[in-house]
Amino acid sequence: MSFKRLLDEGKIRPHKSSQQEIRDLFAIVERDLKDAALKGLSADRRFATAYNAVLQAATALMHCMGYRAIGAGHHATTFEFLRAALGKDFEEKIEYFDRCRIKRNMTDYDRAGAISEKEANDLLKEARQFSATIREIIGRRYPRFSPTTS
Repeated sequence: MSFKRLLDEGKIRPHKSSQQEIRDLFAIVERDLKDAALKGLSADRRFATAYNAVLQAATALMHCMGYRAIGAGHHATTFEFLRAALGKDFEEKIEYFDRCRIKRNMTDYDRAGAISEKEANDLLKEARQFSATIREIIGRRYPRFSPTTS
């Protein structure tokens, strides 16, 4: 797989990661998954927090692969990178997360109340599954960065 286009466009750059960095990113993922499940928190905030868990898990994989998203639009770049990194088996899920990115932007910057409880719950479920999958992929493909080993 080649990320040449993203490199040539200045959307990503080489990055040297560490096991501690990956552990720190997964600590954010776990915090956000926990917070996104809080009762009494608005659906907007729960959605945005679950989305951030997805973004941080994706970022962890990107860092393990030796890259970092840079500049404006780095969230969109992260999902572009995932498409290349994970391939067709993940295409539908990445499209879903990219649509969630757009909705998250709306609720963070344009208006409150844009997210339903069902949308927040659905994204939280998907975020839990995705973060577990990414953790497993990292452990299998990049064991030196595994967030679950010392």
